[in-house]
Amino acid sequence: MSTRTAAESTLAIRASLEAATWAPSVHNSQPWSFAVSGDEISVRADTDRKLRYSDPEGRQLLISCGAALFNIRTTLRCRGFEPVVQVLPDPERPALLATVRLGESVTADEHTKALHAEIERRRTHRAAFTDLPVPDRLVEALVQQAAAEGARLTPVRAAHAVRVVAALTEAAQNIQVQDRVLNLEVIRWARPPGSARKDGVPADAYPADSADTDPRFPQRDYAWRHDWGTHHDTEGSSTGVVALLTTSGDTRTAWIAAGQALQRFLLHASAHGVSAAFHTQALEMPHLREFLRQELCSGQYPQMVMRLGITFSQQAAVRRSLPDVVD
Repeated sequence: MSTRTAAESTLAIRASLEAATWAPSVHNSQPWSFAVSGDEISVRADTDRKLRYSDPEGRQLLISCGAALFNIRTTLRCRGFEPVVQVLPDPERPALLATVRLGESVTADEHTKALHAEIERRRTHRAAFTDLPVPDRLVEALVQQAAAEGARLTPVRAAHAVRVVAALTEAAQNIQVQDRVLNLEVIRWARPPGSARKDGVPADAYPADSADTDPRFPQRDYAWRHDWGTHHDTEGSSTGVVALLTTSGDTRTAWIAAGQALQRFLLHASAHGVSAAFHTQALEMPHLREFLRQELCSGQYPQMVMRLGITFSQQAAVRRSLPDVVD
């Protein structure tokens, strides 16, 4: 049992839930909800926010919720509690993804504090990066951060392999933009200029024209027939470091682990001035995902495709409030 007071427990739980809302999620759909019972937090999937056509199995939903779970764990440690986590604790309640109980008193180390400080600062990037290089030593540190959560982050160093990932991304994007149902699903999460919504992708969070990287990594078409997006000069045209996040299995447990690994290394990257741009279109097409698994992932299952780089732009973030996500 923790020796902390009830008031400290209450404050720690509230802080951890606020931190959870800042996790990255597919299309900023924020597909999670939470419940509190005593000293225990329940992390649940909000299936009303699931991408039913591009994510029918809920893989991206669970990765998003795994990232939120990592924020809870990190915040509780910084508040003096060791989180006691059970993943998928009840097979008869598939929407219950994890429970987190406040455990023994603990003192957070400096690294945990540094990760926690980035929770509200981290941003997803949707354009080219500056020409400033990401240090190899930092990339290796990100690999270690992912491994600590049971996933593998693999930088794609060979030029021909980068071209393959880019080509698969472009092929998937070209097919998806012709699919009316998939387009409508993306559009559901596009926020028009001036919108008061607290979810979805804001109109100023992506460039009006696709970044001219070499090779080209297309972004989602959130604007779809609208003149949305930023029209400012780009910072550069660097692709950055292309990387794949993979797991040895492809179960619901593995997807949640992938989300925790993703958030852990994203926060570490943010602390060193590095952001990520995500390109998961090919992973939404089973045959292209399987091709990636066999040809570039050494049989591991690809969970995320991204570029890592340095940017000086900083968009405002939108998040739902606690009353919207906590029962």
